[in-house]
Amino acid sequence: MTDALEAQFAQWRTYVQRRRELRQTDVDELEDHLRGSVDELVGVGLHADEAFLVAVKRMGSLDDLSREFAREHSERLWKQLVLTSDTDGPVTATRSRRDLYAMILCAAGAALSIKVPELFGMDYAQDTAFYAPNAALFALPWLAGFLAWRRNASRAVIGVLVGLFVLGAVGANVYRLVEESQSLVLTTIHLPIALWFVVGLAYVSDDVRAGRRRMDFVRFTGECFIYYVLIALGGGVLTAFLFGTFSAIGLDPQNVVGHWIVPCGAMAAVVVAAWLVEAKQSVVENLAPVLTRLFTPLFTVALLAFLVALVVTSGGIDVEREALILFDLLLVVVLGLLLYSMSARDPLAPPGLFDRMQLALVVSALVIDVVVLWQITGRISEFGTTPNKAAALGENVVLLANLAWSAWLVLGLVRKRTPFAAVERWQITYLPVFAVWAWIVVLVFPPVFAFA
Repeated sequence: MTDALEAQFAQWRTYVQRRRELRQTDVDELEDHLRGSVDELVGVGLHADEAFLVAVKRMGSLDDLSREFAREHSERLWKQLVLTSDTDGPVTATRSRRDLYAMILCAAGAALSIKVPELFGMDYAQDTAFYAPNAALFALPWLAGFLAWRRNASRAVIGVLVGLFVLGAVGANVYRLVEESQSLVLTTIHLPIALWFVVGLAYVSDDVRAGRRRMDFVRFTGECFIYYVLIALGGGVLTAFLFGTFSAIGLDPQNVVGHWIVPCGAMAAVVVAAWLVEAKQSVVENLAPVLTRLFTPLFTVALLAFLVALVVTSGGIDVEREALILFDLLLVVVLGLLLYSMSARDPLAPPGLFDRMQLALVVSALVIDVVVLWQITGRISEFGTTPNKAAALGENVVLLANLAWSAWLVLGLVRKRTPFAAVERWQITYLPVFAVWAWIVVLVFPPVFAFA
């Protein structure tokens, strides 16, 4: 057991021993049961701190005392709203300050990076063909650097990270795509996806081979998105405030806001959001089950309604670029809900109603994927292929393989014939496939389709 885990056991013992009606033998028996449950959870891949929380909550179903401790212990997680605390000890406080300084440095680097092209006469409002595919390269290398620093990444991993970001820069700039080309749009969409998986490598650099770390990165991705949206909303309020106040005294802040605050803030917020997730993991991780249980039923109903409407109207699906992006985004959201729910699920919990709902969601998405693939294949055979249709075809095939096997595994889980670990293992094993496909679209598609 680690020192941190032993400290949690000591906290639990202190709490239990407050009850005078419990004898020491009762406390020892409860602790032995708790330790056995923690060992079982660690054995299936959970981290020690996660295993402790799950085990304590399970014991809450055994007796009122454990239930009360589980409730108080969970509530304390939500009260950790101060980023650094004197009660955390000098080592933790020093580490928090170092993380803060590193975040500020990386955020400043990301903010300034988007201004560097202006030194060479570029303007992001006019040079769309440059800024659109390069947008992710202004912020994500700094984010990866921050995460690699926090994980004490080895030189080999750092070398791979640098090499992949250089490859991304080559893919974004060497082909000189024009604004009207479909390849420019595809690169703009797929390069951030490819580079986000590079960020994932930095995130898991402390234990690259651990499957659980990949699932942690899935959780990190969702929580980082939540924080980024919150920061963006706050930035919108700040922008409105600046316009209102400066306009009231006869000054126009449009140039400062449009050329400095918005672009620099958008880049810096990527690093700040990641830092907040890292600093407050124990607080935000509670959002995972809340969000998935809220949106999974809504998306299930929406997809089923779409399928019913498709059958009733007997109409085909528009496979133009905007529609293809919309359907692919819908399937990606469904997959994201599935992944995010897995990251928050108790691995040893028996299948329940929510698992059946997820099965309905995945099956509905699978049917829609098949229908879209059928329509794309028909259009390609009739009118020939384009970069957009070829990319959509490949992406739907990649998603089809994932959704099909996911549906089979979740069906087995619901029927109590497949352990949850098999479902989770399939998803974390399949993640690199998405990264490889994104790199193919960025690096291979433009020359294959003559940069059209």
